[in-house]
Amino acid sequence: MTESAQLQTGQRHWVLIACMLAMFMAAIEVTIVATAMPTIIAELGGFSQFGWVFSVYLLTQAVSVPLYGRLADIWGRKRMLFLGTSIFLAGSILCGFAHSMTWLIVFRAFQGLGAGAIMPLSSTIVADIYSPRERASVQGWLSSVWGVAAIVGPLSGAWLVQHFTWSVIFWVNLPIGIVSMLMLARWLPAHQLAEKPQPLNLAGSAWLMLCISALLTALLQAERLGYWLLLVVAVSLFAGWQLKRHEQRADAPLFPAIIWRSRVIIAGNAGNLIIGAAMMGISAFLPTWIQGITGGSPLQAGSALAMMSIGWPLASTFSGRLMLATSYRFTAQLGALLLIAGSALLLLLHPESTIYQAGLTAFVIGTGMGMTSTTFLVSVQNHADYDIRGICTASIMFSRMIGSAIGTALMGAILNMNLVWRLPHAQDPVQQIMSEETRNALNHDTLQHLVAGIAASLHWVFIVALLIAVLALWVAWLMPRQRLEHEG
Repeated sequence: MTESAQLQTGQRHWVLIACMLAMFMAAIEVTIVATAMPTIIAELGGFSQFGWVFSVYLLTQAVSVPLYGRLADIWGRKRMLFLGTSIFLAGSILCGFAHSMTWLIVFRAFQGLGAGAIMPLSSTIVADIYSPRERASVQGWLSSVWGVAAIVGPLSGAWLVQHFTWSVIFWVNLPIGIVSMLMLARWLPAHQLAEKPQPLNLAGSAWLMLCISALLTALLQAERLGYWLLLVVAVSLFAGWQLKRHEQRADAPLFPAIIWRSRVIIAGNAGNLIIGAAMMGISAFLPTWIQGITGGSPLQAGSALAMMSIGWPLASTFSGRLMLATSYRFTAQLGALLLIAGSALLLLLHPESTIYQAGLTAFVIGTGMGMTSTTFLVSVQNHADYDIRGICTASIMFSRMIGSAIGTALMGAILNMNLVWRLPHAQDPVQQIMSEETRNALNHDTLQHLVAGIAASLHWVFIVALLIAVLALWVAWLMPRQRLEHEG
């Protein structure tokens, strides 16, 4: 029996729940750690290394995603998911015992290496056990995990830190991960290895890891690197060129040739790259607008942003039904139009805008992202055969991560350039208005001058987000007009 074998309905439901638990564990990790970071810094120190706690986790996770996807096609989803989850849990335990910020960063890197398996392989397993028609609606359930994690993460993180030691926010992963693995061990069939299994492409894996590591380091740490940025970019380009040459000659390439020949798979990856980039326009900069421009509280900023996490799973679930009634292309185009509309609403924000207007904007953007991302993912999974579905699903997740890194770097650069132009004599103007203490210390005219300059700068960021969203409409046009009912 293989993982693609038909399971009984009851068994499939238990496997789906186990995969949702695994995804929830990885999804909540980001929000729960962000909530606890002030407490961790107060105890461990090392504020200058604060950004690396998140960057190194994203870096090692992104590097490992394509590798897990390919290995899952060769050695089986279940085996590789168990390996990745075990590494993730071991990293979680070690993070809780970290006695300095440096060690916490090291253990977060190890944790990220395991996290790279959880999202893509959980989604691949679900695609294996459900038919093409069923996948569209089931992906809505998987997307709902993100919405729940976005709400539960900050609340549970704050409660755990208040009543226990900060280490508990890492150790809470253990029972969730263990239960998930026990359920999969009981109900998910094992993968039968082929008589002549494909060899592991070690050289290609090494070039891939070097290329991605250098690229993400350049994107995430551009301001700190200074002139070293040019060297890091050169290393990434060289490794990418070597990877391309190696893949053309390899007997077992990391990325099978069909990925580069398939219009659907290319469109799915391009779409998720765009979604990842556009998402940063709201995730990174809407809270800055609410707290800095309108003078809102962190709770209000978080509440507005949570509306995106609510709209995403709702639209994802609806898109499954819409794909059945219409087509991939229509559903993706409708989602892209919603994404464009939401991005346009960002431009209507002004200093007197209410928290409800910001929340509505976030909700519309969330619906657009949920509809487009689900359509791109389901179309790729339905188009890919079983023996390459793992790497195809992983490539979708990887594209979104790269898009998020590119979006963060691009929009951050746009913001900084505008701030230098509009407020040339201000010292860290955003920090001045984000902190309530320093904000209250400013006189009225100075505060209004800073707010006006930063608001205009953020509007240019939102313009870039809108232009990126428009690209999603073009990618959606590349989707086939085929209905799900015409597939297996």
